[in-house]
Amino acid sequence: MDRLIYLDNAATTKTAPEVVEAMMPYFTEYYGNPSSVYGFAAANKEVVTAQREKIAGALGAAPNEIYFTAGGSESDNWALVATAEAYGAKGKHIITSKIEHHAILHTCEYLEKRGFEITYLDVDGNGEVKLEQLREAIREDTILISVMFANNEIGTIQPIQEIGAIAKEHGILFHTDAVQAFGQVPIDVDACHIDMLSASGHKLNGPKGIGFLYIRKGVKIRSFIHGGAQERKRRAGTENVPGIVGFGKAAERAVTTMKERTAKERELRDYLIKRIETEIPYCRLNGDRANRLPNNINFSFQFIEGESLLIMLDMKGICASSGSACTSGSLDPSHVLLAIGLPHEIAHGSLRLTLSDETTKEDLDYVAESLKEIVQNLRNMSPLYEDFVKKQSK
Repeated sequence: MDRLIYLDNAATTKTAPEVVEAMMPYFTEYYGNPSSVYGFAAANKEVVTAQREKIAGALGAAPNEIYFTAGGSESDNWALVATAEAYGAKGKHIITSKIEHHAILHTCEYLEKRGFEITYLDVDGNGEVKLEQLREAIREDTILISVMFANNEIGTIQPIQEIGAIAKEHGILFHTDAVQAFGQVPIDVDACHIDMLSASGHKLNGPKGIGFLYIRKGVKIRSFIHGGAQERKRRAGTENVPGIVGFGKAAERAVTTMKERTAKERELRDYLIKRIETEIPYCRLNGDRANRLPNNINFSFQFIEGESLLIMLDMKGICASSGSACTSGSLDPSHVLLAIGLPHEIAHGSLRLTLSDETTKEDLDYVAESLKEIVQNLRNMSPLYEDFVKKQSK
């Protein structure tokens, strides 16, 4: 393979060199357990606290409101299941959206089997939650609203501040899955009235296997993993000190570079969108054109199948996806694309490209030329496209 162009940063990112450098001593030199009382290990407790402060600062939160987890999926599960357990006597109704990550949707299915009722909100054609429908869905027994900050497939950023205000007005807890948004867009938990927030290290050039759940002071949810007294008795298990150090460094890096980095990503994103729309017919941009993550591009191409497109892109050294990495291998079309109103046959021909700070214009020119060639080759093999062309020529 002559070249590699990695455009699947929504699935995972390359761990930044400075993050790896920051982590290394905690594998080999400062390897003590922070819960131990002797000085060699206890020093790591201060290190963990320092990272907690960095991450809290990125959200406008207090350090003691940050709880480290193994990643975004654990944080999502914890927020929903623990809220259901803690507030189930008050009510058994939860509101979420139809385009959530499966860490939310499958947890909601789990809760439904245990007597909870879930309302799944519709979204508009751009993937945005309908606020009026949210207001109408609220009941006296509603205990939680969980809506993602930005969608992992189509990149649409939700009206989080408005959703948070509605939740606060009705005295309902508000959780947001910010796995894709944290480090990509500014987040202020107080301004957005967020009670719980999930994030993951490997989405912002940090290590895998580390995440956090922000829990606002006063929210009475219980432990999710039981055992020791770590994380202020709310999340048992020996702290992943190298991962926490890496996450702290990655968060610091993301906040420091956010303005310049995301401006570059938006410029390149819009450049490739324009090339695709101008040069490849019968395609559709999915997600809100402007109110989307800086690095996200999602297209559906008529008359082709997404899996074939990905295989042929891979042969040219281009790494992309057709949707969430968590559903890789599934033959079903994206639930997100179906929710925004795409028919099955068009949803099957989807492509997600997510940029990084290392992506160049030259990379995207190569991608655009490759896409033009591949899409045309696939359409030339499609009986549906052949029939369409014949009808157009009549």
